[in-house]
Amino acid sequence: MIKQKYVDAYLKEYDTGKVKFNKERQDLARYVREDILSRDDIYFEDSMIEGCIRFGEKWYFPLKPFQKFLIAFVFLFWKENDRAFYRRFLWFMGRGGGKNGLASVVGHFLISELHGIPKYNISIVANSEDQAKVSFEEIYDAIEINADPLKKAFTNRKVLIENKKTRSILRYRTSNGSTKDGLRDGAVFFDEIHQYLNNDDVKVHRSGLGKRLNPREFYLGTDGYIRDGFLDKLKETARKVLAGEARVNAIFPFICKLDNEEQVNDPDNWELANPMLSQPRSEYAEILFDTIVEEFEDLQEDPTNREEFMTKRMNLPVADLERSVATWEEIMATSRPFPDISKSTCIGSLDYASIRDFAACGLLFRSGEDYVFKTHSFARKKFVDVYYNYSSTRVDESRQKVAPIREWEEAGLLTVVDEPSINPQHIVDFFVEAREKYGVTKVVADNFRMDLIRPLLEAEGFETEIIRNPRAIQSLLAPRIESAFANEHVIFGDNPLMRWYTNNVLRCIKKDGNVEYLKKDETRRKTDGFQAFVHAMYRADEIENRDYSEALDFLNNLNF
Repeated sequence: MIKQKYVDAYLKEYDTGKVKFNKERQDLARYVREDILSRDDIYFEDSMIEGCIRFGEKWYFPLKPFQKFLIAFVFLFWKENDRAFYRRFLWFMGRGGGKNGLASVVGHFLISELHGIPKYNISIVANSEDQAKVSFEEIYDAIEINADPLKKAFTNRKVLIENKKTRSILRYRTSNGSTKDGLRDGAVFFDEIHQYLNNDDVKVHRSGLGKRLNPREFYLGTDGYIRDGFLDKLKETARKVLAGEARVNAIFPFICKLDNEEQVNDPDNWELANPMLSQPRSEYAEILFDTIVEEFEDLQEDPTNREEFMTKRMNLPVADLERSVATWEEIMATSRPFPDISKSTCIGSLDYASIRDFAACGLLFRSGEDYVFKTHSFARKKFVDVYYNYSSTRVDESRQKVAPIREWEEAGLLTVVDEPSINPQHIVDFFVEAREKYGVTKVVADNFRMDLIRPLLEAEGFETEIIRNPRAIQSLLAPRIESAFANEHVIFGDNPLMRWYTNNVLRCIKKDGNVEYLKKDETRRKTDGFQAFVHAMYRADEIENRDYSEALDFLNNLNF
């Protein structure tokens, strides 16, 4: 067994009810006690922990118990070789929780002679320069304000801060900067991780680690609107660690959020998402609390900002069912393996709204109560170049985060065509190939643009059905579609493109009560694949949910 006073103190506050823990922190408390404190092959370097805390409180601000708790795990080491036990740290909480302030304290301490590792360089990385400079400028200002003795110990410049004894350099960088190498970092702080679409930039900045003793990665953030991206995968790793399904030190996960949407109605629960709000509150925390109260009260008069409030303040993204066709959890539930559909019948469908951007084809199968939808899309190169930065070798997160077209293309989910407009023959070829494999004979679509493709499909022997009033059909099918999502009866396979299409749908209730499926963003957030799914659902009852293979085998064995 090992002990550490700041760890014990914070857990005791939870045990005695002085602070509230959300489910992830309850799991963390169990994990720390059962999987960390029970070991005898690791130790807390108390002198380093005390040094960092004293450093932060002398030059920055009084540290809250949760911040001291987090600092303790930064200096947890293996007894065998005195190497850091954790390499990765996730500090994930509602806006205003003090993530950047703590990063300033820890980052500044790690480059100082108090840490003592020569050339322990640090990069602070964010999607924008302004965000990357938040902690950097806080450290810069601390040195300027405390010129004696800090300015004697550090070279303080607008672009880098260097400790004169350890020669350790701290610098800010943008995730889409043209130069991402150069420093052999000891640690990297990744800020605003909700904006990272994938781990491409993380891998680049991590590549400089490992050349200094005790490399560390810090991931800071509040939740956002990008689903299925880097943050969701990081949260899944954290869940596995807490559940005992991953290496015990794969990451140190400090996650603060509401457990459910109803908890937001009681301000006493807000500390579940923001530990800064736990009693007793500092002057900063009181001002923060008053600000959140005002924002919450504004929602009563104008609920349009509820999604932003729940996501950023309560760290709990919620889908407004007046605006979304399904919650993200329901959309993620579509990511299940396809059942055996080799002997099933299906309905073909397509959405071909504009020949100059996207087209989506699909095959709808039935498996018990499940609707199984296989799809492939086509995208015009010029369109995806302009809106999603498809061809550029320099990553532009502001566009790439909307849709990682190249990644989806490499996964075989779509085909990018370099043509003035998407050639209808691509769609025809898709269904011809599908007919050879599955026997599809009918294709359903709305009437827009079908004048181009209908003759080509019928020339190949397909039956086509045109939906003359697609908006009326959407209202008719809405209960069935939304029930299927809610009850997890939709299967798209592991298809992030289809999840993207679905998440982009705006569920609009008209004055007459009818439902329409529109786009949340008219240009960049496409819905073609979802609309193809809707078209197929119009004739879902025509799909015979039966396997005739046994009957055919029986007939083949008869001797007439």
